[in-house]
Amino acid sequence: MIDKPVVVEKLSKIYPVRQRKGLFRSQKDFVQALKDISLDVEQGEIFGLLGPNGAGKTTLIKILTTLILPSSGKVWVNGFEVSKHENDVRASVGCMLMGERGLYWKLTGRENLEYFGALYHLPPASRKKRATQIIERIGLEDIADRTVETYSSGQKMKLAFGKALINDAPLLILDEPTNTLDLPSASELRSIVRQLHEQGKTVIYTTHIMAEAETLCDRVAIIDRGELLAIGTVAELKDSLRWAKVIHVEGVIPAQAVKAVREIAAVKQATRTSQNGATQLTVVSAEGSEILAELIQVLTHHGASIHKLTPQEPTLEDVFITKTGRTLAEDTRVR
Repeated sequence: MIDKPVVVEKLSKIYPVRQRKGLFRSQKDFVQALKDISLDVEQGEIFGLLGPNGAGKTTLIKILTTLILPSSGKVWVNGFEVSKHENDVRASVGCMLMGERGLYWKLTGRENLEYFGALYHLPPASRKKRATQIIERIGLEDIADRTVETYSSGQKMKLAFGKALINDAPLLILDEPTNTLDLPSASELRSIVRQLHEQGKTVIYTTHIMAEAETLCDRVAIIDRGELLAIGTVAELKDSLRWAKVIHVEGVIPAQAVKAVREIAAVKQATRTSQNGATQLTVVSAEGSEILAELIQVLTHHGASIHKLTPQEPTLEDVFITKTGRTLAEDTRVR
C-alpha cells in the first residue's frame, strides 16, 4: 500500500531525436532526460524540484501528471500507479504545467475556470461557485469577464495558477508558476501557495529561482542533466557543505584566471557567471580566509581586475554549484 502522495522508483525517460547530418540525411539518436531517479514526497509538504532549464524537471512533472509515460521505473501518485490508473491520477491532482499556453484565449477568465471545472465533472452550480472563489483568491475580479486574449502575461499566469485549483485536489503540481510574473505578483502567488500548504495541501514546486526554493520549500531535490544529485531540507543541504568556505569575487575575470584558480590545491570548485553586466567567480574551498592572499595573487597575475571579494557561509546556490560545477543560470536543454 502506497501511503505517500508521490513515490518514484528508478525512473528513467529516453527521448528519440534526429540529428541532421548533411543537407538531406539525418541520424537517429537518443537523449536521456531522466536517469534512474528515486524519491518520495511526504504528505502536506512543499517539495521543491530545483534545477536549470533542461535539467529534467518538466519531464518528471509530465510523467507525474500522465502526459508522458516513463521508459522504465514506476511512479505512484496519490496511491495510483501512473501507467495503469491515468484517470484516477488526473482526478486527484491540480496542475499548472504550460502556464498561459494552457488557457483558451477567446474565453473569459471565468469561462476558462468553469470549463476546466466541467472537465473534472463538477456540477454546474459547484463549478460556478468554485470559479468565483478562485477569481477572488487570485485577485482577478476586475478582469474575470474579459477575454483572456486581453490579459497581460502576468494576469494569464495568475489565471493558469487558478486553473490548477479548480478541482480542489489534495496534490498541487506547479511547474515554474512565477515565470514571467513581476515581483509583487510572484510574492502574492507564493503567499497563496503557503496558505494552501497550511490548509494541508501537498505541493510539488519546480523552479530555477534559488530564493523561491530556499524560502518556500520544506524539502528540495536538486536535479541536473536528468540526475538526482541531492535531496533534503534547505538546512540539510547547506549542512552538507559544512566543510566548505565560499568566496564570491566580482570584477573582470578572464578565462585563464578562472583556470588558474581551479589549480589552487585548496579550491574544490570555481565557477564564473555573468549577470546584469557583472562577472562573478564563486570559489568553494576547504579553507576560508587562509587562501585569500593566494587567490588574489593568482587572479591578478592572470589578468583579473577585482572589484569586490566576499567570504561567506554556504547558500543553497553554493550547494548547487558544488554538486554540478555550474550555476542555475546555465541552460542545459538539448537543441
